[in-house]
Amino acid sequence: MYFIKSYLIATLTGSILSMPLMGATLNWPGLLGPERNGRVNHFKEPVIWPDKLQKVWSIQVGDGYGSPLVHDDQIYQHSRQSGHEVIRKIDFATGKEIWKNEHLVNFKMGNGGEGHGRGPKSCPSLADGRLFTFSITGELSAWDMDSGELLWRHDESQRFEKTTPYWGASMSPIVHGEKIMVRFGNDDEGMLLAFNVESGEPLWRLGDDGACYSSPITAKLAGIDQLIEWNHNALIGVDMTSGQMDWRFALPHIGSNQNMPTPTFHNGAILVGGENRGIRQVLPTLEGSTWNVEEGWHQKRVALDMSTAVVHGNHLFGFSHFGLGQLFCMDTTSGDILWQGPSRTGENACLLAMKNHIGVLINDGRFWVIEASSKAFQKIRSYEVASGPTWAPPVLWADSLLIKDRNHLTRWSFIE
Repeated sequence: MYFIKSYLIATLTGSILSMPLMGATLNWPGLLGPERNGRVNHFKEPVIWPDKLQKVWSIQVGDGYGSPLVHDDQIYQHSRQSGHEVIRKIDFATGKEIWKNEHLVNFKMGNGGEGHGRGPKSCPSLADGRLFTFSITGELSAWDMDSGELLWRHDESQRFEKTTPYWGASMSPIVHGEKIMVRFGNDDEGMLLAFNVESGEPLWRLGDDGACYSSPITAKLAGIDQLIEWNHNALIGVDMTSGQMDWRFALPHIGSNQNMPTPTFHNGAILVGGENRGIRQVLPTLEGSTWNVEEGWHQKRVALDMSTAVVHGNHLFGFSHFGLGQLFCMDTTSGDILWQGPSRTGENACLLAMKNHIGVLINDGRFWVIEASSKAFQKIRSYEVASGPTWAPPVLWADSLLIKDRNHLTRWSFIE
């Protein structure tokens, strides 16, 4: 028997206004946007990209790799200051802080990861009037979006003596309908759990695979709404209604080859790449009542370390750690590499797919705009958007770019 530490912080006399995850008013509700694929739909690309950006405002928010989120012209940011994990609601227009809440989170980073700080490493999620955060120590919390009040919190410290992978909990929780899902645990053992977003009540739990640094996505396969998760041992597809694992493709974290990028879903296939292991096309199919999983292709000339690739048209744009950091474009059907950009670009890049361009945030404070072309690498503009490290995913919204660097959140405008 095991015990679940889960408690309701406030008694809710009525339900908070329910807002669907994909609703237009949710804007940018989590990691890589509404569909967790980096697709930008609420940004107007300039006819002519300006030579430089205009700084609208910049505020100090502290450390962490959590992406800023946007809802109804308000920004939500999860970060770390003075040993506390902090959440803020910020006015998009002015940068003025509307509310702030914080709680003490003690964490010792594993050797080799000190330069990345003590989190948070997870990106929060917005749904159903709530802000959901997953701390560096593996606590899932639900906060009221209007007031910042803590509604409920859950951890698995009574089941797992060690509650995080070696470098801390990094998975970004994902919401589908009335469920929020995340994996708890450490490198050796873990459990995937689904909770009711309103009450925090556990709805189902699955398996004992260890946790890793990748975040899950959702997709419909054979008419079934599935959670697609890359954990410490395998890429799996889970029926989100029942919590049943439908299929499994072994792709373990081995030695220093970590499972970190978020998988990409395109035309019924999952594209997944890992450190020193290339990129694979994984094809789950349902035949009668039996799921089969095959590898379509395996491209070994490029590999994803921490960076997640994005699809534009029928092409995959990504950032390989080979060549000391190199952008690439590949055909999603064949796995053929169509072009590679210059080597020695950086340690990491966060990519966003616009209508005609790809936005690329390099980890050293440069933001590139490149053509979304399969013919050749073509950089349109390069902007200096921070003087410090930039590992948190950026947000393109309206006429602006939101950048979370090591300590600051800055709004840049493309209007000169």
